[in-house]
Amino acid sequence: MDRSKSLDEDKFEGVVGTAEVDDGQPNVSDVDYDLAGAIAHAVNHRRLNPRQIQLTAIAGSIGAALFVAIGAGVLSGPLCLLIAFLFWASVVYSVAQCQLEIVTLFPLDGSFIRLAGRMVDPSLGVMVGWNHFFAQTSYVVFEATIINTLVEYWGYNQSPAILITVSLLFYLAINVYRADLFGEVEFWLALGKVLLAAGLILYTFIAMLGGNPLHDRFGFRYWKDPGPWAGGSHSGRLQSFINAVNVAGFVMGGPEYISMIAGEAKDPRRTVPRAIKTIMARLVIFFIGGCLCVGVLVPYNDKTLVTGSSDTYAGKSPYVISMTRLQIPVLPSIVNAALLTTIISAGNAYAFNASRSLHALALDRKAPKFLTRVNKKGVPYASVIVVMVLSCLAYLALGSGSAKVLNWILNFCTAATMLNWTVMAITWVRFNAAMKAQNIDRTTFLPVPSKLQPYAGYWALFWAPVFLFVQGYAVFLKGNWDVATFIFNYGIIALAGGIAIGFKTFGKTPFYRSKDVDLQSDLEFFQALDDHYQRQKDENPPTGVKDKVMAKLF
Repeated sequence: MDRSKSLDEDKFEGVVGTAEVDDGQPNVSDVDYDLAGAIAHAVNHRRLNPRQIQLTAIAGSIGAALFVAIGAGVLSGPLCLLIAFLFWASVVYSVAQCQLEIVTLFPLDGSFIRLAGRMVDPSLGVMVGWNHFFAQTSYVVFEATIINTLVEYWGYNQSPAILITVSLLFYLAINVYRADLFGEVEFWLALGKVLLAAGLILYTFIAMLGGNPLHDRFGFRYWKDPGPWAGGSHSGRLQSFINAVNVAGFVMGGPEYISMIAGEAKDPRRTVPRAIKTIMARLVIFFIGGCLCVGVLVPYNDKTLVTGSSDTYAGKSPYVISMTRLQIPVLPSIVNAALLTTIISAGNAYAFNASRSLHALALDRKAPKFLTRVNKKGVPYASVIVVMVLSCLAYLALGSGSAKVLNWILNFCTAATMLNWTVMAITWVRFNAAMKAQNIDRTTFLPVPSKLQPYAGYWALFWAPVFLFVQGYAVFLKGNWDVATFIFNYGIIALAGGIAIGFKTFGKTPFYRSKDVDLQSDLEFFQALDDHYQRQKDENPPTGVKDKVMAKLF
């Protein structure tokens, strides 16, 4: 191919999009790209380095829920919670294996959103794109609101509007200018999350062996009394398990965040698979380790857990409850302060993901065109601003009661996350079927094939939709019916489904047969991008000890 030759207008649309750049130069959508021009635009856009990608992947999967909301799972009993987390970790890991293959091959902006429309049906991409946007924006609202309940621990009693405003302005400042600024901030905040999680695991080990003011060597006492599994009947124990899986579904994450940042990663075919391959370690150390810790520290019949009687968000954390039970001073305040940084980090990551979801939809002409606009640094600032404006819904907490609003958001986001994973599994299954129908050898075609496929894909495809519909079961139990709870548990399914049906009906979108799925577009571009980064590494190898260590680690 002659690289100096101008190509068709849509040749590289999938990778450079139709983004309009505010730099005083002609809009990207008005320029005919040759391959070299497309590479230059992509390199300017891709600013997240491997170090930032790795820690951002952790930041996207570890939130305050791992330290606080996990307490709702303790109510099911320690063994029940552990089994539920092990089970759901297998589902999350299976989704990650799907993303490992398809996103490494096509590391597009908003990868899993745009690939759903490409591999299955454009209406499916629209559905999951808007679903992810709604969920991530809701999470921003959640994080901006929850900060008030954290600082109340220290007696703060000013208007919640003050901290909500400060939070939203901070998220705007970090996300609106350049991606590597976001990545650097998230790197250090993510490091704080890792230290908090590791510190609490160490605290559990020391406390259970008697290293506490009461010198109580309690060990696994609460696994015996009140017992390992809540529920006095078969149906009660089943309800406990479903509750524990629901908590695991809300607490665990990861594959979707790595997929979303793939479009802004440097050298994506090397950095993205490395990040995805660390998911199992994170699942075992932080999530399985965390659920084991809280099951050791607090009995499932603890009064604060059962009644939710704590006046503050941090006070509902099993870790803080255990510190109170053991009469440990100061440490609860330290945990509360660490939770504050966790909340800030999570809100920052959710703002990034929400804006990229909206931008990905706009690139595929499924959202208003002005949302494709990016600044000189390749940041979709218009999408960031829209997300921040919508996040002002956090001010609703001023009138509806924070606890009620936050509970609604948690229900909504749990369902939205499971819907995302369902679509990711469907996308991979159709992708795999397309390779077979087109006689493509997956071992040579895929940059990083998974040894667990196709079994991982089918495992995720079965369980993700099952719990998508089961997650709101509690509202149907006798005496639990509540219209608002039902809407926030299942409303996203109706809303996203309605968007998909409407788009398919009026847009007359096709369902792609396996032999017609496009598996070739963008491959030339990503191979050239891969070669570009390899040349950079060859021409500028790490020289100092620090550079060599960082290159080895990340």
